[in-house]
Amino acid sequence: MVATPIGNLRDITLRAIDTLKSVDAIAAEDTRVSRKLLAHLGIQTNLISAHEHNEREAAQKLVTLLSQGKSVALISDAGTPAISDPGAIVVAHVRAAGFRVVSIPGASAITTAIAAAGLQSESFCFHGFLPVRKGEREKMLAALKAQPGLQVFYEAPHRIVECIASIVAVFEGDRRIGIARELTKLFEQVHVCRLDEALAWLEQSENHRRGEFVLLVEGCADAVEQDDSGPQHVLEILLQELPLKQAVGLAAEITGIKKNALYEKALKLKNEGGDEKK
Repeated sequence: MVATPIGNLRDITLRAIDTLKSVDAIAAEDTRVSRKLLAHLGIQTNLISAHEHNEREAAQKLVTLLSQGKSVALISDAGTPAISDPGAIVVAHVRAAGFRVVSIPGASAITTAIAAAGLQSESFCFHGFLPVRKGEREKMLAALKAQPGLQVFYEAPHRIVECIASIVAVFEGDRRIGIARELTKLFEQVHVCRLDEALAWLEQSENHRRGEFVLLVEGCADAVEQDDSGPQHVLEILLQELPLKQAVGLAAEITGIKKNALYEKALKLKNEGGDEKK
């Protein structure tokens, strides 16, 4: 399993290049796309088609090659196979046949977007692409509304406006969203704003609606765990030295948790302690 660049071809790893050069065959999601990458790397290894519509048949073919002592690499059009791309079925068949599967890590649109957005969170949950139909999409979003941590989605350019409109309709408008597009490519852009400002930003320019998207939506502020000692410990320290409002503001910057949730916790601490600054 070999991760390939998500845009910039120089993001290929040395280990990935060595692997693609050494194997007997390469299974690819789209052989036309993969030939361009392999030509750039000077690799002429035999290609086998393995996409979502023939993955089971391709898996059997790869198992046959492995049974003959051959080595095989599996790649998708971009990023890591089996993450919103074909690959999981092949891996399951290969493992069931008793062969070893090795993953060669590389570029990731998910982690690239999170690193550039600056939306603080101790955790994130990746959901891939939301359903195409509005009703199904908003039903899924409703189930995620109360979840803590960043909620991460992929979206295509022709559905980006509909997708964000659904997120705005279901989630709270004061949450922040990171909209990352064209990651590692020439026109890479990462925009962070309130959810209720996101649609206006998309309408500002046609370019804002182009490219493949990663969406990062802040988790629910009310999901602060009562037994979560991290935010409470930060508040306890800050309340010893600062007025309540200032302590809450600084704690929000440090922990990434919404001010209103921290304010309630700070009030409880203040009432319990009785000696914090007002």
